[in-house]
Amino acid sequence: MSSYRTALAIPEFRAIFAAHVVSMVGAVTANFALAVLVYSRTGSALLSSLVFTLVLAPHLIAGTLLSALIDRLPARRLLVCCNLLSATLVTVISLSGTPVAAVLVLAFALGLVEPVFSGARAATLPDVLPGDAYVPGRSLMRLVIQGAQMGGFAIGGLLMAAFSPRVMLLVNAGCFLFSAVLLRFGTKKRVLDRDSAATGRPSLLRDSLQGLGAVMKVPAVRRILFLGWAVPALGVIPESLAVPYTDGLGKGATAAGLLLTAIPLGTMTGEVLTNWLVPKERQVRMIGPVALLVFAPMLLFALRPGLVAAIVVLFVCGLGFSTQLGQDRLLLEVVPEELRGRTLSLQMAGLMFWQGLGFAAGGAMAELFSPNVVICAAAVAGLLAVVLLLRGALFGAEQRGSRSEEGLVNG
Repeated sequence: MSSYRTALAIPEFRAIFAAHVVSMVGAVTANFALAVLVYSRTGSALLSSLVFTLVLAPHLIAGTLLSALIDRLPARRLLVCCNLLSATLVTVISLSGTPVAAVLVLAFALGLVEPVFSGARAATLPDVLPGDAYVPGRSLMRLVIQGAQMGGFAIGGLLMAAFSPRVMLLVNAGCFLFSAVLLRFGTKKRVLDRDSAATGRPSLLRDSLQGLGAVMKVPAVRRILFLGWAVPALGVIPESLAVPYTDGLGKGATAAGLLLTAIPLGTMTGEVLTNWLVPKERQVRMIGPVALLVFAPMLLFALRPGLVAAIVVLFVCGLGFSTQLGQDRLLLEVVPEELRGRTLSLQMAGLMFWQGLGFAAGGAMAELFSPNVVICAAAVAGLLAVVLLLRGALFGAEQRGSRSEEGLVNG
């Protein structure tokens, strides 16, 4: 049985984890400040909301087309350079003379840097966290993200009452610089497995696309990636409809905020309890049943539950996201060593992209149907996706040879 202490006992991981916390705190508050800054200059709600789209949309682009950087540059250098570049971009955004159009372009550029950084960090973790330390370490990184989702915008709102958007953006730039220092002096220098200047190497774009093709040609890896994207993409749809759903109940923004905390809180609780109480072999066997737990309770929205009941239902749904622990273990087992960096980078980029698409799809469907109908439809689609990805002919019987794979299929 593994624990978070196993990961936190490793000094190098403590530096990476601290840098992650600092970056997330700065990024969440800065995104809020950036939206306020654009709105204060333009008075446009559309341009203000576009900030979040421009920060999130580039994840799949950069995660796919720039993934070869992970194999071309030493991890520490790449991580530090990404932080320094992000600090520079945020500093320029904060300047009072920066036009709004330039602010939006710089926000998009900032969004391109993040997936490269996240992919490089994800590819580094298996080297930093050997054996049983890896999955608890990945879990801790996710817990920070979930915590930021629950409290980040609330904290940002409080800080904005005391400081201007420009000050908050400069604080974010300082967070990136501090993260760069932690990574530069808290992590080891690692030599690439192959010479980054090897002759005959294709261009960055071609190399990235070839790496993507190589990853997706491995059926076992493809199955885990698809499952890891489908569950969050469909599972976030209730969050995307929190405001219209609570409005239909005659509740205000506070109720919507409470509903939005239910899934992240359930996710954090499920990850902690599973990591502490469930043996690692069992975590792999639980992938299927726990993934179904994300969607089965959502069917109760057919009854149009009240606010308290809806919060409880979504909290239970959030518990199902602990399936990611078993997926982390299984993915590390089945991915070829030479594709590990590309795979983990693609996993992170795809996760952000498909979650964003899930939010958009939920909102679009709610233009035609009531929120509870859309949530129920998402639940049915999610249940079908899990069953098909675990048992369908898409992956073939040849994938069921290893013991770990059998755990996924028969779990």
